[in-house]
Amino acid sequence: MNRRILALALAFVSLHLLAWGQEETATKKKKMMKTDEEWAKLLTRPQFMVTRMKATEPAFSGKYVNNHSKGMYHCVCCNSDLFSSKTKFESGTGWPSFWKPVDASAIATEMDYKTEEERVEVLCSTCGAHLGHVFSDGPLPTGLRYCINSLSLRFEKDSNAPATTKKDSAKAKAKAKGKAASKAKDTAESEPKPDASAKKDEAEAKTP
Repeated sequence: MNRRILALALAFVSLHLLAWGQEETATKKKKMMKTDEEWAKLLTRPQFMVTRMKATEPAFSGKYVNNHSKGMYHCVCCNSDLFSSKTKFESGTGWPSFWKPVDASAIATEMDYKTEEERVEVLCSTCGAHLGHVFSDGPLPTGLRYCINSLSLRFEKDSNAPATTKKDSAKAKAKAKGKAASKAKDTAESEPKPDASAKKDEAEAKTP
């Protein structure tokens, strides 16, 4: 428990150091500069709204939320390597989540004060695209959760990874369905059952 608390504390400190220390670095590292008009011609409107206007896609709407294939996630704007599937994990938040970028220099961070909650924004260090936010509630070893919009990513499957067949997809769906049914059963069994004697008294009370 103490180890977990220490890891979370270190993650929290690292998170803020990233944000405060990289603001100037992020500006220096931007290599691909385009106008909004130029980006609008290269991206779909949803991609443009997320990456250039810093919008957020609805939870569980992104195509990479449940992507379990092995490969690399690239910036949809400039194609830079951002995150490896090796660091992707199920956060249950509704957005693709990673516990670290493929390289520290791949991303930049800035403090985001646009909402009541103080957050740390994650950007592509090459083109400045808005990717999402990073939080200090992720798994070990980093304790960080990079919460990224699917619309800001382009996934390239590992060429050495086995192809996913329809049969594999069916198995995955059946497994997920089985887990949901098991959870529902456990929930039902955990609910308090009516007292048999109370039922008997109620029936006798109703008898004329």
